[in-house]
Amino acid sequence: MLRKSYLSKLMFLLPALAGLYFQSNAQTAKTPATLQRPKLVVGLVIDQMRWDYLYRYYDRYQSGGFKRLLNEGFSCNQVYITHLPAETAVGHSTLYTGSVPAIHGITGNNWKDEVTGKNWYCTDDSLEQTVGSNSRAGRMSPRNLLASTITDELALATNFRSRIVGVSLKDRASILPAGHKPTAVFWLDNESENFISSTYYMKALPQWLQNFNRQQHGRKMISKGWNTLYPLNTYLQSSPDNVAWEETFAGESKPTFPHDINTYYQSNPDIIRKTPYGNTLTLELSKAAIEGYNLGAGAATDFLAINCASTDYVGHMYGPNSVEVEDTYLRLDKDLADFFTYLDKKIGRGNYSLFLTADHGGAHNISFLQSHHLAGDFLKTKNILTNLNAHLERSFKLHTMVTGSSSTFLSFNVAAIKKAGLNYNEVKEEAMDFLRKQPGIQFTADMQNLHKTSIPKDIMEKLVNAYNSKRCGDVAIVPEPGWFNGREKGTGHSLWNPFDTHIPMVFMGWGIKKGHSEKAHSMNDLAPTLAALLKIQVPNGSVGRVMEEVLVH
Repeated sequence: MLRKSYLSKLMFLLPALAGLYFQSNAQTAKTPATLQRPKLVVGLVIDQMRWDYLYRYYDRYQSGGFKRLLNEGFSCNQVYITHLPAETAVGHSTLYTGSVPAIHGITGNNWKDEVTGKNWYCTDDSLEQTVGSNSRAGRMSPRNLLASTITDELALATNFRSRIVGVSLKDRASILPAGHKPTAVFWLDNESENFISSTYYMKALPQWLQNFNRQQHGRKMISKGWNTLYPLNTYLQSSPDNVAWEETFAGESKPTFPHDINTYYQSNPDIIRKTPYGNTLTLELSKAAIEGYNLGAGAATDFLAINCASTDYVGHMYGPNSVEVEDTYLRLDKDLADFFTYLDKKIGRGNYSLFLTADHGGAHNISFLQSHHLAGDFLKTKNILTNLNAHLERSFKLHTMVTGSSSTFLSFNVAAIKKAGLNYNEVKEEAMDFLRKQPGIQFTADMQNLHKTSIPKDIMEKLVNAYNSKRCGDVAIVPEPGWFNGREKGTGHSLWNPFDTHIPMVFMGWGIKKGHSEKAHSMNDLAPTLAALLKIQVPNGSVGRVMEEVLVH
């Protein structure tokens, strides 16, 4: 009886339950849940930041800057650049497209067009004019970038309602991340000491930026001079302050603190780039842009792409083992803490997603290496090319067969070689045989005949990812570890080695887990990860993979 009664009640309830089910589904179809995204995405690319800087100075960082990122966010500790060269324009393009130079086309800061023979700067555009200055520094655009960026895809996903802004001291480091259809892009003009833009983006600077420029923040910062933030004898992670392999400002007799930058600035405003104050100025501009465009307050997710470039300028001038670099990172740590606090108050803690990474690293100075009995030497590329051309002329009776070089590839006068009835492959083979015998050159490769080349897999991958036949020469050169066409003072970058290619990548905020990972990733995994976070399409040239461990699912 009990079982019959139970079945009777169940049969009575089934129609009602079915009605509720279909009613619920109908309501869901009519009123879908709101798609959740952060109010603002902030991209911080720290120029020339080696991965080890996160931990080399960790004990000296305060709680609110780099330590906050590492302790509250998610750090991917094994992220590498998987292309060549490791340079600013290439790195920013790769980060934001999820692609590689072979596809996105930004094969260097500069390149020679192998079709026309024209030399290009990565963001040059003679169709545009400067906005905000009488100089030529604004004749720029992203037109040379062949692939879409994550910022482009966000614009497309929100029907261009997202406000997208790029800022940097460098034109290329603000233009390329912001993509092809941003709200605005700004960079520093040495001639006017102002942040400027291009007619590609606007006809006049917005009023808020005109006000910002009038306040001459950079000049005020420089007036303080540059001394160490803490007592000099506490900089234990650095070489002595006075060493022979560091550059000096014009007028200095030695590269030591304090640096009288205010005096030098009067005749050369470019000097602010080579001090920690360039980073401070950039982050102050970033705050002004958030206020000026009311970023993070609209119905759609906004994106602010920031490049802190002074770390690169200081690194080039002094090298990674200098007191100046250590002091620059300690000051940047304070600036980041201040900026994160600002974001918490303005956007709301937990309402924004942020990532910090780098476009490339930096090599140890060669004289520094040699002073400590470590392998390394100067690769005298100009001398090698002169001797190579002389050798090829003796062999083939044709003058100047090699027309130039980038940090990775050699360009040949292919038209002249073919006109002379010579076999181009034979010319390349002879050139590579000569090059392999030169001190400091470890591998060479004919990019059109890679099946004939024996190079370790990881280096081969970087070469393949780098090679765009319209913008690269056909023969690649790979130096021995520690050898590069570098400066006698300060340092450079561009090579396949971990000092140039092992970069930080730390996420924090909305949609991000807390923790760390030792899983291997490529620089081009950033854009697909942001696409997954934002639930939007990946950029159209992307070959990266989502860093699944980073995201809250």
